[in-house]
Amino acid sequence: MNSQTWLLLLEGAWTTVWISAVSIAIGVVLGLGIALVRMLRIPFVDQLLVLYVSIARATPLVTLVLFIFLVAPTFGIVMNRNLAAILALTLNTAAFNAEIWRSAFLSFSKEQREAAMACGMTPWLCFRRIMLPQMITVSLPGLVNEMSFLIKGSPAIAVIGIVDLTRVTNRISAVTYEPLPPILAAAVLYMVVIYALIQLQALAERRAHRLAV
Repeated sequence: MNSQTWLLLLEGAWTTVWISAVSIAIGVVLGLGIALVRMLRIPFVDQLLVLYVSIARATPLVTLVLFIFLVAPTFGIVMNRNLAAILALTLNTAAFNAEIWRSAFLSFSKEQREAAMACGMTPWLCFRRIMLPQMITVSLPGLVNEMSFLIKGSPAIAVIGIVDLTRVTNRISAVTYEPLPPILAAAVLYMVVIYALIQLQALAERRAHRLAV
């Protein structure tokens, strides 16, 4: 492969990375918010969130991307391809993240919360200083797994015309009639992205442990 081919692959990889990163950042926070609201067990709201989580987890990502991109204009919503892709990826990953956060919340011991209250902590201070660091530590492996699944599933956004890493690979293969080199190069780039994610997980775990002490 020549330098022009590598440049195209890197441009596709950048598109995959930034769209996935934005979706992951919003999805992790949104998932935490959904999990916390669900723990309050508010009538109707809880059932509505359960329905959303169930539908989002059951719907194939490519179907969700197409649905949002094609349905939005019928409601008068102007949405470009990138925004539709970010919205679809965010809705998908937030549903999975919500269940991971909820599991971590349920595993938190009541004794620790009661001890914090006995020491005069407010519920918010107890959550911020004691619960959240432990929830992050417990949830990180599951969250990072979900992030890696999202990145590997991101080629679904190509169905609405976004030129991500996989779409660039297919284009290069179609032009050169040599599919193996670009596919191998794309695989290496995906592995580099996932490896960077794992390193960030290790860094976050160390910081969460320090906060939890």
